[in-house]
Amino acid sequence: MSRSVDLYGTAYGNFAAEVLAQVRRDTYGEDFGQSSWVTGPEYRRFFQLLELAAADHVLDVGCGSGGPALFLAREAGCRVTGVDVSEAGIEAGPTLARKAGLDDRAHFRRADVREPLPFPDGAFDAIVCMDAMCHLPDRGRLLGEWRRVLRPGGRLLYTDPVVVTGLVSNEELATRSSTGYFEFCPPGVNERSIGQAGFELVRAEDVTENEVEVSRRWHAARQQRAAELIRLEGEETFAGLQQFLATVHRLTSERRLSRFAYLGRKPGE
Repeated sequence: MSRSVDLYGTAYGNFAAEVLAQVRRDTYGEDFGQSSWVTGPEYRRFFQLLELAAADHVLDVGCGSGGPALFLAREAGCRVTGVDVSEAGIEAGPTLARKAGLDDRAHFRRADVREPLPFPDGAFDAIVCMDAMCHLPDRGRLLGEWRRVLRPGGRLLYTDPVVVTGLVSNEELATRSSTGYFEFCPPGVNERSIGQAGFELVRAEDVTENEVEVSRRWHAARQQRAAELIRLEGEETFAGLQQFLATVHRLTSERRLSRFAYLGRKPGE
């Protein structure tokens, strides 16, 4: 059985460390503070699919350190509210927003999505959730909350990086889920859940290749800086994260676990 590994606490708590900035640059090419499988070109394409306009207000669920929310605000020109359960992540967001001169367009608050979202009905024009849906329990209820806080005609786009598309051993599942709570699902579950929550499913797209490449580069970038990272994280955490990333790469490159993007629309416009 794999031990738990604190991927997000490590990433957010040490966000400003230069060695982690170097790892992000090598991993993503374009570092905007992400700790998921999304890259700059992919995220920009998602903005286009969402048809974002400068007047839109976007909710970023699972915003982490806030970097992707600021990237969205800067690239699309819209307002963004980021929510995350991680204290370390949420604390980093406002500081980054001030440094980027975006504190008038990007706001952050801690929220546990197991509870009702702390926003009124119809507050947002769009919702994004990058690679965090697999960490959130009670998906049907959560999608219902998203529908509530979206205006009529509002759009959602989320990625699920652990859709089971092949045979996966119990040991592989344990390692893949060693960084926290996970829900793995077979193809079709997300599509049905979106429809049952009252959304129109506009698009479901296989975007596994991004996870294949990001996991490979992330593992290699960390390995290249092993000594520095061990001093920062400790040997056990470093080894656990390397095993995690190697397992992600193997499972996705063999398409036994796949990553999909789902685009939905709330009826009404």
